[in-house]
Amino acid sequence: MGWAEMHTANVPKAERFGWWLDLLMQDLAPTHIASEHRDDFQGSTAALELGPVKVSVLSFPPLTSRRTARLIQRSDPELWELGYMASGIMVVDQARNHAQVGAGDLLLYDTSQPVQMQMPEGGWLTILHLPKPAVPLPDRSMRDLLSRRLPAQGTGSLLAGFLQGLAGGQWSDLEAERLGAAAVQLASAFLGGLADREGLLPPETRQSVLLRRVKAFIEAHLTEPRLSTQTIADAHNISVRYLHQLFRPEKQTVSAHIRELRLDRCRTDLAQPGYASHPIEAIGARWGLPMLRCSAGPSKPPSGCHLANTAGGWAPAVSHVTGQAGHRREWVS
Repeated sequence: MGWAEMHTANVPKAERFGWWLDLLMQDLAPTHIASEHRDDFQGSTAALELGPVKVSVLSFPPLTSRRTARLIQRSDPELWELGYMASGIMVVDQARNHAQVGAGDLLLYDTSQPVQMQMPEGGWLTILHLPKPAVPLPDRSMRDLLSRRLPAQGTGSLLAGFLQGLAGGQWSDLEAERLGAAAVQLASAFLGGLADREGLLPPETRQSVLLRRVKAFIEAHLTEPRLSTQTIADAHNISVRYLHQLFRPEKQTVSAHIRELRLDRCRTDLAQPGYASHPIEAIGARWGLPMLRCSAGPSKPPSGCHLANTAGGWAPAVSHVTGQAGHRREWVS
């Protein structure tokens, strides 16, 4: 599974604007779009489905867009749209808020409310389409963040880097599901952190938001062997003791959560045909588990521990993942 990218360069000039609009409306809520460059329109669209969410990347010349009350009545997917401006300027008006967003900024808008956008310079925009039920924040808190310049700092920087890193990638269905879950977690942590700092969250929500921010941080630093309760606590200006308190309702310690995520990534890699010849130690080291090793039994397996010792001798063999042709690989960690 990967990007489906289309560019107007391959379309006759007279048809480019309409062609681009038709593609765009497959991914966006119904919107009126106008441009003075429609006679020689140059733009592109790319889309990627990641489990519960979708990501769109658009390039365009100067244009304006309006989503009106009538269009909302006709169709509303009920999404929070979180945009990242890679280049250009956007002037956006929604919910009585007015903002100018520039390159490197994030913004949030709601498909259920009228919105107007002007892009006087054209640009590149990445949109993370978030189903409202997937974001565990009160609607009132989210509405207070609409149509504002949201600097990509802290968790926002992680989110922006994550979205940019998706460009051009190819993933299995399982990897896409996990990337989608990670996108929701990062976005929720970013928006929840903003709402918390501005006093927009009720007290009972603040702890769950902090937990999501911590989990997003762990996901983003999973490959670092030095990731620990101390580094996590320091990054969030809390004590290690309070960090453990956050995880108490999870029925899992912080260290166990990190370990489970790392082993899960190892299982995913080991199930992919492209990793069949990789030593388990190398895959473990890639995910911050340098001590991962094969269950070799009483004697050493050949070829760098690519195999597991079974009753029938050395057989192509992650506890417990079955790869290509039904072969199994097992580890001890």
